[in-house]
Amino acid sequence: MNTAQILIIEDDKRIRRVLRTTLAVEGYAVEEASTVQAGVLLATQSFFDVIILDLFLPDGNGIEVIRKVRKAKRNAPILVLSACSDVEDRIAALDAGADDFIKKPVAMGELLARVRVALRRCTPISIYRTGEIEVNLNRRRVDIAGKEVRLTRIEFKLLEILIRRADEIVTHGTLLREVWGPGHGSETHYLRIYMLQLRRKLEADPARPRHLLTEPGVGYRLATQHFPEAWKEKQEMAV
Repeated sequence: MNTAQILIIEDDKRIRRVLRTTLAVEGYAVEEASTVQAGVLLATQSFFDVIILDLFLPDGNGIEVIRKVRKAKRNAPILVLSACSDVEDRIAALDAGADDFIKKPVAMGELLARVRVALRRCTPISIYRTGEIEVNLNRRRVDIAGKEVRLTRIEFKLLEILIRRADEIVTHGTLLREVWGPGHGSETHYLRIYMLQLRRKLEADPARPRHLLTEPGVGYRLATQHFPEAWKEKQEMAV
């Protein structure tokens, strides 16, 4: 059984009940809040392993919760669960410090998988492996099928950020600020160039990437499992 502590911030009683029951069956300890005020109070005064957050709450926007939780130096992964499909809202939530954005309705199996991904992110990573790729973060070394691949400092930093947030969307703004500094939040052409270089070095077929995927209009995602053909075809149109 799991012992992770999960906070649900959601005003819909039915959804809260389904989430609480599903997570409890998996062995997680669950607490709930239905407003921005109550959610911020719980999230900043207690320690949680994962926070599941709705964006639209009766007393404010969930993005306010994200900002206050991050300002309080709470690093728990935040999974936004929202019916909103607007790209700008997704970008705003991710840039504020959310780790994932899940559109309602969602299958409970997928939600549990996203929770497991978030929990893995909390575990310190030193070596990352997928397929024939192995990345040693401590030694700053990348091998493919046992042969070393040389990356520039910037290429490795981009790869490291994506590895530490594997299977999550990392926005253009986040990548630019973490790699080039706080004054670089809009030069997306930098990312395009370096991501193309990374794909040429790491992907078997850079034109049809299986690991370094594009989230159109938002950012990039490092996939730890292969996506369906329809998704891969979508990537070709959104480098």
